[in-house]
Amino acid sequence: MGTFKIEGGHRLKGEIHPQGAKNEALQILCTVLLTSEKVTINNIPDILDVNKLITLLGNLGVKMQKNGPGSITFQADEVNVGYLETEAFKKEGGSLRGSIMIVGPLLARFGKGYIPKPGGDKIGRRRLDTHFEGFINLGAKFRYNREDHFYGVEIEGRLQGAYMLLDEASVTGTANIVMASVLAEGTTTIYNAACEPYLQQLCGMLNSMGAKITGVGSNLLHIEGVESLGGCTHRILPDMIEIGSWIGLAAMTRSEITIKNVSWDNLGVIPSVFRKLGITIERRGDDIYIPEHKDGYEIKKDIDGSILTIADAPWPGFTPDLLSIVLVVATQAKGEVLIHQKMFESRLFFVDKLIDMGAKIILCDPHRAIVIGHNFQSQLKATTMSSPDIRAGISLLIAALAAKGTSTIQNIEQIDRGYERIDERLRAIGANVVRM
Repeated sequence: MGTFKIEGGHRLKGEIHPQGAKNEALQILCTVLLTSEKVTINNIPDILDVNKLITLLGNLGVKMQKNGPGSITFQADEVNVGYLETEAFKKEGGSLRGSIMIVGPLLARFGKGYIPKPGGDKIGRRRLDTHFEGFINLGAKFRYNREDHFYGVEIEGRLQGAYMLLDEASVTGTANIVMASVLAEGTTTIYNAACEPYLQQLCGMLNSMGAKITGVGSNLLHIEGVESLGGCTHRILPDMIEIGSWIGLAAMTRSEITIKNVSWDNLGVIPSVFRKLGITIERRGDDIYIPEHKDGYEIKKDIDGSILTIADAPWPGFTPDLLSIVLVVATQAKGEVLIHQKMFESRLFFVDKLIDMGAKIILCDPHRAIVIGHNFQSQLKATTMSSPDIRAGISLLIAALAAKGTSTIQNIEQIDRGYERIDERLRAIGANVVRM
């Protein structure tokens, strides 16, 4: 188990180049299974979760050629579908939640798709019903082995287009159903579809491969099935969650940082939410400039004077992956804020570690926490802690960089799952972070 030692209290300065988006990469990589032609993907982040999926694709027989940093050409012309029923796959697929998205492409092209109960962050229940109900609507037969928690869908012949109203606007569920639908016979309509930028990227990529998807960017998608798809070249967007993490880091450490090439038009409400915390965010071309907050930052109140509430919601609402960052940034703000995590019931449980560091936080219930900011009048103190999930892990790392003294964070593999060479990149702008 890896460990970070962090000496806090240093002002940072410099430029940060965000990595490719983890959540987009996990979807985009699965599309290579839909065609026998070559697919080149650029700006792939070098992180544990993405590398696990690439390894899984290789074990399925997908050929790969590395073109340079973050660029790989894939060709799935000799897929070994039999690998899906091996014990090796059950172990490998179960270690990565993103592996669920290979099921749609495999079902569409080969008539079968299997997956063990996938892993991922321990942030509460993360149901898979939306995925499999979508496949069933397309004509697949579902089976579940309770003994080893192994899911499967199969069909004889070709999937059939259908109308479906999703029970939740699941991003991965929508992506999986879209990938299955593009090779189905007839027209598929998906209502209450997720419409995140990464889902829009997926649909754009599929259309460039020959798919016929309309309504992209809305919650109502129409997909006219085609016989086959061709190859393409695709570039992954910068990671909006990492961009939000760097904004929070700059504010908490009162540092001057420029975040390069952020794809502003795909950030949605993220900049405005951080501005509500009092953080100055300047747009310079396609960059974000965060000045040194020498006098701190003050949380805005609602128009009627009531306490600000920041809650997560499906796109174009605020992403739940950044609520942990917002919470930790608020601990040094002037004012109070209510953080409402609606989507996962275990994601706020890391606040006990921040309380140990001296933060003023009231955990109202599993979904809500009130943060009373210190306004930098009282510095967080260093401590030893363990990273419970990716986003809590980076939040604790930000807290440690702002704290007085030397902190230790254990189980940093959780952070490595979502952040590329985070210690090296932090040291490049002046942080004192050592990987043990």
